[in-house]
Amino acid sequence: MARRQRGSAPRNNGRVGYGVPALLAIGLHVLVVVISTVSLPQRQPEPETSSIVQATLVSTETTTDQAQRAEEARARAEARQAEEQARQEEAARQAEAQEQAREEAERQAAEEQARQAEQEQAEREEEARRLQEAREAAEAEAQRRAEEAERLARQREEQEAERQRQQEAAAEAERQRQLEAQQRAEEEARRQQEAEAQRQREAEEQRRREEEAQRQREAEEQRRREEEAQRQREAEEQRRAEEEARRQREAEEQRRREEEAQRQREAEEQRRREEEAQRQREAEEQRRREEEAQRQREAEEQRRREEEARRQREEEARRAAEAASQGLDRAIEGESDAVANARQGQEAANSFINLVRRAVEQAWVIPPGASGGLSATVQVQLGPSGELFGATISQSSGDSSFDRSAIQAVEAASPFNELRQLPPTAQRDFRQFNLRFTPGDVR
Repeated sequence: MARRQRGSAPRNNGRVGYGVPALLAIGLHVLVVVISTVSLPQRQPEPETSSIVQATLVSTETTTDQAQRAEEARARAEARQAEEQARQEEAARQAEAQEQAREEAERQAAEEQARQAEQEQAEREEEARRLQEAREAAEAEAQRRAEEAERLARQREEQEAERQRQQEAAAEAERQRQLEAQQRAEEEARRQQEAEAQRQREAEEQRRREEEAQRQREAEEQRRREEEAQRQREAEEQRRAEEEARRQREAEEQRRREEEAQRQREAEEQRRREEEAQRQREAEEQRRREEEAQRQREAEEQRRREEEARRQREEEARRAAEAASQGLDRAIEGESDAVANARQGQEAANSFINLVRRAVEQAWVIPPGASGGLSATVQVQLGPSGELFGATISQSSGDSSFDRSAIQAVEAASPFNELRQLPPTAQRDFRQFNLRFTPGDVR
């Protein structure tokens, strides 16, 4: 009975106390008393009592020893359980320490990546500054060459076109060199980014291997950390991709703005050079026209003096012819005057049209690439004093730039003040005339 109770007690509540042995002992004492009372008449009291008491004591001592052993076993089980719990708590503390160490390593890696990104940004800014200095130096060099070209243009106008082409070629070569330098810098930055991405991938692979070992030790906890790490990596990768795309857009926008600014500066410089050349041509043409007008006036004065001397000689010859009749003398004199006036008007008209043609030729800037087969006719309308009333294309060459250059040449050469020096009849004839433009000639 004691064995059944000892075996079933741990299954019920897992504890062995002194209550059950005490009850058993009391029950045994009661049983012994009852048996002693019933058996007392047939047996001698002293031997029986002594035997029963001894048996009872033995039985009581055995039950107590069993209870003590059960209590000791329970204490040992509780001690083992406490030790196991302590070991589990120590393992949990170690796992938490490892997790904290891993998080600290990840934080340090993130800080290192941020520092490297800042360093790369500083390097890119330094490279951009060097490119800007190179562009400024190129612009200063271009400005110096432009000023030198203008000085040479004032000395030798016939070499202006060749120098401009050389300057444009030098500017184009400089722009190409700058573009190549910028492309090389961008390629170097891309290679650095790829190398950094490779290093990051290698570091990521190493960390994944470490995480795999950790997952083997703590499967469920490691799975959760992997999922969290995966989300962080995806977020970081997305952020890096967006940052890279933004940097590329900014670089492309910066390059486009620099190219646009360069084109604007080149266009403005070209326009300024053309305007300066136009002003120089107009001043030179005005000076030539004034000199030509002065020569024309001097030649006209000389011609008038010679004509006056010739008329005087003819008058003297007429007076010397005493045998001629008075009527014949008057007829001869009238015919001589008509011939002289006609010759004077024709010479003046020829001189005026030649002057106009030379002035227009000097002011005409033939467009580059104009073929020798082009021809355009411009109708010119002048005012009474030689001012330009209008210049229109009466026969087009088929090339709009060629036609426009012909009209601009007439406008630049006007006004034609020499028209006032012609006889009145010739002035009316040359208030409107046509000029035909072919490459190399104006008729």
